[in-house]
Amino acid sequence: MKKITALLFAIFVLKQVKAQVSGNINYQTQVKYSDNNITIGSPSSADILIIVKGLANIKADAYVAIFNVSQVGKTTEEVNNLMDLRISQSLNQFKSKADIEIYVDMISFIPVYEFQAEKKVFSKTTYNEVPTGFELKKNIHIKYRNANDLNTIITALSNSEIYDLVRVDYFADSIETVKKMLMAKSKIIFQEKMKTYQSLLGGKLDSVERQLTDGFKVMLPVEQYKTYQAYNSSSLDLKKAANVNQADKSTTLYYQPIVDKEFDFVINPTILEPVIQVMYEITVKLCREKEQIKKADKEYLLITPTGDLKSLNINK
Repeated sequence: MKKITALLFAIFVLKQVKAQVSGNINYQTQVKYSDNNITIGSPSSADILIIVKGLANIKADAYVAIFNVSQVGKTTEEVNNLMDLRISQSLNQFKSKADIEIYVDMISFIPVYEFQAEKKVFSKTTYNEVPTGFELKKNIHIKYRNANDLNTIITALSNSEIYDLVRVDYFADSIETVKKMLMAKSKIIFQEKMKTYQSLLGGKLDSVERQLTDGFKVMLPVEQYKTYQAYNSSSLDLKKAANVNQADKSTTLYYQPIVDKEFDFVINPTILEPVIQVMYEITVKLCREKEQIKKADKEYLLITPTGDLKSLNINK
């Protein structure tokens, strides 16, 4: 009995460890990964299709973080002064850094209204919309090259009550070079597949007609973040009607890159941080040589005055 109990306990522990390694995302009822791999249309009525898919993970060389700033005030002068003070105080420390560039983008400048109640003795209360001030919105674009600088930037902006990080864009200088690498590697793999098909079919495919389609697809990290909620709620077997107040569940974001399981090759397969992912697919249709139909020799006939037919050999 003790051995059985110990065995059951070991199985339970293993299940718990497996769940922890896979991540809390598995607490969801059903997890669906979108099919966002590259897919290039193939030529119609193909005899043989040879498809090669490649993926490259590129680390960014530069980043642009966008922060939104909102300011309200009673007058236009007050709003502008408060906004300029907040932005200048937070960004002054970055002016001396050559690898950080800043651009302030004007978004909107609108009046703000509120309702005031007007009470009358012999009629219902009337609510009038009246201007109470102005609202100014700007976006701060900050370009930096060291990924760790974002923490310093956030700290400096938060001291001026700037918290809204809208997005972070990734840029790489080597994308064109990587595209050439993908094409060159795909060509080598295509030739290897050609040899495999020739050995399987027992014939040569070098002289057959070929039709080719290819294309690239680039996925940025900002497009690859997913959301999930990890929680475990107990079920209630209530015999009588009752009010159940459920707690708010925290929603988590996580980076989900393109999974490399369907590619023939991957450049830089190990991903530690969010990267730019470039996919390349080439599809080649091989049309086998059709047997040429030999034209039969033409025969010429001569009708004599008596109505007889005689064959004429004009090749002589």
